[in-house]
Amino acid sequence: MPAAPQPALPRPDILVEDEPADQPNSELEKRFHLLLHDSDDHTYQYVIEMLAAVFGYSTQKAFAIAAMIDRQGQGIVETADYTTVKDHQDQIHGYGPDPRIPHCKGSLSATIEEAA
Repeated sequence: MPAAPQPALPRPDILVEDEPADQPNSELEKRFHLLLHDSDDHTYQYVIEMLAAVFGYSTQKAFAIAAMIDRQGQGIVETADYTTVKDHQDQIHGYGPDPRIPHCKGSLSATIEEAA
């Protein structure tokens, strides 16, 4: 009968460290939605160009988002951490008026809400 296997002995060349007590807990960082609101003072072309400039979205994706916002009155254009969403909101608000519509006075409106 073969001998029973011996338990593995600790290896002095391998160091196992305990996690430091000051490590952040494992909760996920809160996520936020950036909502873009419909406006009759902005053309589809403006929305498509703005989404491409701010988010790098393709023409097809930006058009789909613009159509959804037109139908629903608003739509989520991004879900991310607060800093990222706030930065993109500032970029949207700073994009300026739609030059294709003479009476357009400013950028589209975008708001932030906490994701569920």
